[in-house]
Amino acid sequence: MSNVFNTAKYILGKQGRMSTWKLQKLCYYSQAWSLAWTTRPLFGEDFEAWSNGPVCRALYNIHRGKFTVTINDFPESLEALPALDEDQIDTIDNVLRCYGDWEPYELREQTHKEEPWQMARGDLKDGDIGTTIIPKDVMGEFYGREIQ
Repeated sequence: MSNVFNTAKYILGKQGRMSTWKLQKLCYYSQAWSLAWTTRPLFGEDFEAWSNGPVCRALYNIHRGKFTVTINDFPESLEALPALDEDQIDTIDNVLRCYGDWEPYELREQTHKEEPWQMARGDLKDGDIGTTIIPKDVMGEFYGREIQ
């Protein structure tokens, strides 16, 4: 299985510099649609329901304190990542075709309208800190219903 860093680096390689918000949401949608289309996760890391939408903490730890990132912001220790397979690349490319031109705030607003983030947030109000994991099975079910 791949990891979130493969996905992030692939996205940055295709799209170039972007905000960390946008990168997080594109990785989230890549994971979500992989679960919907193949029933398999694209990577093992989880997303948490933060106030600004889904965030993968492992990815956040790489870009903490930055507003934008490029592929060069990833440490050299991540150079030896396993290659993405054709199905994974196809999933990410489809996500980029759909969401790649969206602004970060549009992606944030979209995730806020969707059940997986809302369920994980529970009764938290806007701006409240939240770290509840968005379950992969909930993501797969929700986005799977969206394509039926």
